[in-house]
Amino acid sequence: MRRPILIVSALALALAVAAAEAQRTVKPVLHGRHWVAVTGKPLAATAGALIFGRGGNAVDATCAMLAATSTMWDTLGWGGETQALIFDPHTREVIGINALGVAPTGATVDFYRDQGHFYPPEYGPLAAVTPGTPGGLIVMLSHYGTMSLAEVLEPAIQMADGYPIERAQADNMERRKEMLQQWPDSARVFLPHLSSTGEGDGRAAPRAGEIFRQPDLLDTLRKLVDAEAAALKQGKTREQALAAAYDRFYRGDIAEEFVRGSEELGGLVTMADLDRWQVHIEEPVRTNYRGVDVYKLTSWVQGPVMLQALNILENADLRRMGYNSARYIHTLYQAMNLAFADRDFYYGDPYYPPEEPLEGLLSKTYARARYESIDWEHNDENARPGDPYRFQEGENPFLDLLEQWTPIPPAADAEGDQGFQQASAGRPPLPRMTYDEAFTAGTTSIQAADADGWVVSVTPSGAWIPAVIAGRTGIGMSQRMQSFVLDPGLNPYNLPEPGKRPRATLTPGMALLDGSPYLSFAVQGGDTQDQNLLQFFLNVVEFGMNVQEAVEAANITSHQMQSSFGAHESRPGDLDVRRDVPPWVRQELRDMGYRVRTLDRTSGPITAIWFDRENGTMWGGASDFGEDYGIAW
Repeated sequence: MRRPILIVSALALALAVAAAEAQRTVKPVLHGRHWVAVTGKPLAATAGALIFGRGGNAVDATCAMLAATSTMWDTLGWGGETQALIFDPHTREVIGINALGVAPTGATVDFYRDQGHFYPPEYGPLAAVTPGTPGGLIVMLSHYGTMSLAEVLEPAIQMADGYPIERAQADNMERRKEMLQQWPDSARVFLPHLSSTGEGDGRAAPRAGEIFRQPDLLDTLRKLVDAEAAALKQGKTREQALAAAYDRFYRGDIAEEFVRGSEELGGLVTMADLDRWQVHIEEPVRTNYRGVDVYKLTSWVQGPVMLQALNILENADLRRMGYNSARYIHTLYQAMNLAFADRDFYYGDPYYPPEEPLEGLLSKTYARARYESIDWEHNDENARPGDPYRFQEGENPFLDLLEQWTPIPPAADAEGDQGFQQASAGRPPLPRMTYDEAFTAGTTSIQAADADGWVVSVTPSGAWIPAVIAGRTGIGMSQRMQSFVLDPGLNPYNLPEPGKRPRATLTPGMALLDGSPYLSFAVQGGDTQDQNLLQFFLNVVEFGMNVQEAVEAANITSHQMQSSFGAHESRPGDLDVRRDVPPWVRQELRDMGYRVRTLDRTSGPITAIWFDRENGTMWGGASDFGEDYGIAW
């Protein structure tokens, strides 16, 4: 009688083990043979799937998802900025797309100082750089896509005509209604029930599930498609027709209305600013970590900081330390602090002098010297930028500023920054973001790949709610000026001047193994982005996690670097860990001088694709919180 019981017990045990294996992640891995599309909202992922289903490649699908997320204001809008890494299977190269807006006419250190600012403002028309996303989308589509603008914008056009808005964004509009009311066109779009707030529940914003309509944006998107169609009718090529749409946005009637709306509210953007702005197709920077080539955009974003951290960490035996042990966390924290200190002082727009010392910063010899400076017993709250010029040609032109540099920047309030959040002359000050809001300021991310070998990773952002909508365009203005600093002692490479890009946080990632795609990855989250992506990458490469395990795994967050937003605060020694980090590890870290904060979530939603060479398929992943969503086939 016992044998059947034993067989049943063994079977039950096997099933239990199988069930446990299946439940190692909250979300399942996405498996695709033909394509994978992942982004910040389910509807936007569907837009990518629709384009794939109609024969588009990964770039076409990316453009559709970018348009959809911008239309949904998924922590970005059409007037924000776009940057991408694209793997071209024909050339076997990774290409960088630089569609970050620039400081407009009159946006100088003296201008903001004279306005009473210690940093450029977070919100309002004086926070705006020129729009980058429309140009970035059109240039990507023209050079690397296969479809027309009309085809890839069709889902976004339908959404601008009206879509059922999700609760998170509807409630975000409601929370921001007092700010949005300062800008008439923003109030008109985001607060459709404003005139009836004396009745019912007093809600001004849409309600979850309500059809959210944007007639001005709908008109703008249709104008772009009409410009393309008119050019094609005249016998122009596909590329010339896309250029006609580009010109209508940056040089035609859309530009004129955008500038009029900006100027009406005290903004600085001119027609000449829009005309002169351009998208750069450029070579990304890279490093090799234990045989894997890792690519990031260059110093106009924070991307190289992850490469610097990898170069430092390559000197350590991370696997032997153990995943999220106190030793491992301490090593990560110190490496990130050293790399981010360099970011805070040396990163800026490479198209403007002085030239950033990227060769020295990415030198393996420099990384070894930084590694050898680590205190293995205690946190170093005074981690400072190094001198990468010693590891490349040339002399450091800012040694005097480097010697005076401090890890904690002066507080804006301490400098009497009375106009820090002034929306425009005569308007009341706007509230600042809290420290946590500023440090983790969101965006969205997009991952797309197809069976022909195209791979795209994008981290678009800017023009998030509360956005200033410029006139009747339906286009929100960016808030990226706040990432500049006004004091050369903080960063002499990142001072505003017309035509210059602020050093942004936006940082897609891509990795190749033996010249073929291995990983594509990005994340939401301001200054936390390259911290999260560094740990995601190590989860896969060092600890053998699959892509979904790696995006769901516990992260740590350092707050020692200077925030790129708001008051640019720094909190040396502050360390966030997730609740599943054991209490004894937390205590060890406290003993090493860390101020440990335990949170339910310690990263933005990570999206990623891993390429399965053995089976010729793709594995997609999206974090198990937020609304990031993927579809594969």
